[in-house]
Amino acid sequence: MGFSLDVSVPVLTVFLQGLLSFFSPCVLPLIPLYISYLSGGTQTVGKDGKIYFKRRKVMLNTLCFVIGISFAFFLLGLGVSAIGTFFQSNQLLFARIGGILVVLFGLYQLGVLGTSRILGQERRLPFKLDVLAMSPITALIMGFTFSFAWTPCVGPALTSVLLMAASASTKLWGFLLIGVYTIGFVLPFLAVGLFTTKLLEFFKAHVKVVRYTAKIGGVLMIFMGILMFTGKMNAVTGYLSSGAPVTVEEQKENEETADAEEKQETESGLTPAIDFILTDQYGNTHKLSDYKGKTVFLNFWATWCSPCRAEMPDIQKLYESAETEGEDALVVLGVAAPNLGNEKSEEEIKAFLEENGYTYPVLMDTTGEVFMSYGVNAFPTTFMITREGEVFGYASGQLNEATMKSIVEQTMSGKRE
Repeated sequence: MGFSLDVSVPVLTVFLQGLLSFFSPCVLPLIPLYISYLSGGTQTVGKDGKIYFKRRKVMLNTLCFVIGISFAFFLLGLGVSAIGTFFQSNQLLFARIGGILVVLFGLYQLGVLGTSRILGQERRLPFKLDVLAMSPITALIMGFTFSFAWTPCVGPALTSVLLMAASASTKLWGFLLIGVYTIGFVLPFLAVGLFTTKLLEFFKAHVKVVRYTAKIGGVLMIFMGILMFTGKMNAVTGYLSSGAPVTVEEQKENEETADAEEKQETESGLTPAIDFILTDQYGNTHKLSDYKGKTVFLNFWATWCSPCRAEMPDIQKLYESAETEGEDALVVLGVAAPNLGNEKSEEEIKAFLEENGYTYPVLMDTTGEVFMSYGVNAFPTTFMITREGEVFGYASGQLNEATMKSIVEQTMSGKRE
């Protein structure tokens, strides 16, 4: 199995991930409101009495809307830069703002915030936003804001692309991957903007059917908005459940090694692994940076994940056969997140490990901060860390024994197959 990101994940796959993200339940229910909002103020009545829209203005608003979405995705992909760190560390705030927006849209669509004229009026805006004239600037802001509102639903695909970007051999290739994903995500929006008139005519022609689907969509949006705000929709990763991703103490420790890490990144072209301190099931404390000089097999998993459970016997074999000293020294670590999402408590995880005879160290990420820092959304996900403390690559999904040995050998040799 190839371990290189630029080999195992073709550009076409990333494009399809972006395209499919458009059809997630966070995005589709908003399409009627979205097209009406962006077409607000552009309608004209023709001689035949039909309503037409200024396609050029609608497309300009739509283009600014998708630029706002793209801008947010690229900011998240900046990684270790100051701006990227700010937006990554404040995903909680932006996602909660997005959750509130989605709830308000849902309430409006149900008619709770006033008479719902979703099918009878071209500008359909909640909380009196229709007093503001639609402009490219407001479209840009809305696109930027809604990209964070949609993150919990498109998270698995988006996060995998951000991981690819962070671990890619060059920053240019990383941003290319984000760009391809973004193109796949925004193309349907541009298509919707292109056919605005036809779509609104369709909604009006099927007013009875769409009226019920609008109500269902409103309930769905309220439900999703609540999940976004509380962090339950993306609870597996824990990125909404943690109050702050990095403590002051951890920042000080990271600053002490910042200069050395920059030199390493320049020399090898790899991304320094994010340091952390966690305790395993035996009460032993592990600091990732303490394992420099050894290769690290870092596996993120969950007890409810069937592929995770299926690969654990092979991880145990890898642990038992691993060298502890010398150039071939290998450190095998698992990471679990007690009480996050559907995960069991720390005591139950320990009992699970003991019952199944797994003795390799499993670190307890009780806050979800490490899961968030590594952008883990898919389970299982395995990171390979070099002797220099850099991310050589990662693999999502279940691995067999042969594949585990292969990626370990590739990491130790520094050569990708």
